[in-house]
Amino acid sequence: MIRRSILAFALIILLMDNIQAQPKGYLYDEDKVPQFVIPDPLKFQNGEVVKTTTDWKKRRGEIFNLFESQIFGKSPSRPKSIKATSSLSKTIANGKILLRQIEIELTDSGPTVSVLMFLPANATGQVPAFLGLNFNGNHTVHPDKEIAITKSWVRNNGGLGAKNNQASEMGRGASQSRWSVQQITDAGFAAITCYYGDIDPDFDDGWKNGLHAHIRPSQSNQPQADEWGSIAAWSWGLSRIVDYLETEDAVDAKSVFVVGHSRLGKTSLWAGATDPRFAGVISNNSGCGGAALSKRAFGETVKRINTSFPHWFCDNFNKYNDNEQELPVDQHMLLALCAPRPVYIASASKDLWADPMGEFLSAKYASPVYKLLTGNGLNIDDFPNVNTPTIGVISYHVRDGKHDITPYDWQQYITFGKKALSN
Repeated sequence: MIRRSILAFALIILLMDNIQAQPKGYLYDEDKVPQFVIPDPLKFQNGEVVKTTTDWKKRRGEIFNLFESQIFGKSPSRPKSIKATSSLSKTIANGKILLRQIEIELTDSGPTVSVLMFLPANATGQVPAFLGLNFNGNHTVHPDKEIAITKSWVRNNGGLGAKNNQASEMGRGASQSRWSVQQITDAGFAAITCYYGDIDPDFDDGWKNGLHAHIRPSQSNQPQADEWGSIAAWSWGLSRIVDYLETEDAVDAKSVFVVGHSRLGKTSLWAGATDPRFAGVISNNSGCGGAALSKRAFGETVKRINTSFPHWFCDNFNKYNDNEQELPVDQHMLLALCAPRPVYIASASKDLWADPMGEFLSAKYASPVYKLLTGNGLNIDDFPNVNTPTIGVISYHVRDGKHDITPYDWQQYITFGKKALSN
């Protein structure tokens, strides 16, 4: 069955006429994927089989501890309280959307993050929401002139007018295609986002900036090998936004779906694993360290991601550079940590770097856990055709195109969200 999936995927690749450029020197040939053994999420470390939901609670603890200690790192506990201040409230889109901007102080000493909320203006009660981080600043998500330009560190980008690691007016609205605000609010959901660099800057700063500079899981001068990296910090920040939403009259905090693209898709998966308050979890093109199986070593590898982005994961993850087969877990078990809440994994056909087949197989191998807990899992056995989503307690699609999040993706997530809330 797995072989049929691989053959289907290979056929899709052969039919595509303009594969997105991928870094050279990495594996993109299914025939050369190394043999690997997938850890069984329904088997305890001592070899005993998980048979009941009570058994799963214990097994889940084993799996979570492995991901926490070996990959993402241990995060600090939830603060006793947070401070939030409204800095903007207005209607836009001819009165159809309520735009709000909230400043949230993550700890007593900072940092302060700016949370952007787009709400259906005609809603008569609390609405469900999609919550996720953005890459370039809130001002890039929508062109409204009153949205504050982030003062946090940003990656230099001439197309966005970002120079000397500072954002500028030139970037206003430049990333709005990734946040289909009108599409989301027309469907009755709120779109809520925050610039991830407000939480922690996306460079190896030696824990001197952002959230890491304000709060530590341990009191040692040097980070411990199992202390949180930036992905865990971004995930922790998402949970603090949920803390605020629990005080918010306009949003149903029990109906918040966490969503992320690329490295922020890795973030959404860890946020979903660590915080059971999320109603569902959405990973868009998250690849290595996200939804893609690490042991396949297809496209981006553990060594490459740890070398290029040493601050994303805990230091223990470096033990598995060129050594994926020794990982005690793989990413299907990360998806399983989100169970029984619904999870959506999405790939792009030309994004081989993120390993669409590896993302699909994660969804497939997480299915037994979902079937134990809910009676249902992934509804397909073989890798699907492009633009043919399957939506259920585990959802999957591979969209035609490159590494991105598009209105097509959002339409599937909206359908997924509505179905999850109706069950």
